[in-house]
Amino acid sequence: MAKLIVIEGTDASGKETQTGLLCEYLEKEGHRVFRLTFPDYESPSSALVKMYLGGDFGTEPDAVSPYAAALFYAADRYASFKTKWGSMMDEDVYIVADRYVSSNIIYQAAKLHGTERTDFIEWLNDLEYGRLGLPKPDKVIFLNMEPEAAQKLMEGRKNKITGKSEKDIHEKDTAYLRRVYDSACAAAKDLGWTEIKCSENGLPRSVESISADIVSSLQKGNLCLHSEISE
Repeated sequence: MAKLIVIEGTDASGKETQTGLLCEYLEKEGHRVFRLTFPDYESPSSALVKMYLGGDFGTEPDAVSPYAAALFYAADRYASFKTKWGSMMDEDVYIVADRYVSSNIIYQAAKLHGTERTDFIEWLNDLEYGRLGLPKPDKVIFLNMEPEAAQKLMEGRKNKITGKSEKDIHEKDTAYLRRVYDSACAAAKDLGWTEIKCSENGLPRSVESISADIVSSLQKGNLCLHSEISE
């Protein structure tokens, strides 16, 4: 059976880098690996996500209902699952995802409070895992990068959609990103995600030390074992 591992975090937390390093580690251990990135900007299924982040529906994150925005991302994930990796779930493969359903939780639940937030998360889990039939991850790893450190890393970073220096509606709103960080920390605690500290006193830790902590967390959970091939 496939093992689905999710690398989650806020903007500039190092998800892309750590996803790549984990895939490299697993491949060196002799495992078959399939890498995912969400949103899937190379697919037509991300069209509504691009419009949302580009400000077509409103120039501030709160201008768009969390339920509407969540549907954009969920549809993109469903298309990816049905066309690219769903058939692998019964195979011996590690599927490593840079973002997943958990991103909808931390970014869209940040627009809500109290019971509204709780109700949204329940609705979202039913939508993506229940109605759409997406597989639940074997492990969600939350890269906890403090907002101060993330802001420094975000400076000069190019927009993943346009390839230019302008920021999307999430990245422009520093107050919203702070709420997203708080939402992510709360979700990690409430939903049992594995938290990896990626910064100390507002400064990023080394890429290598974070990667080592991720591998260690998987080994402790019996999700990252030495394969017979590598032995």
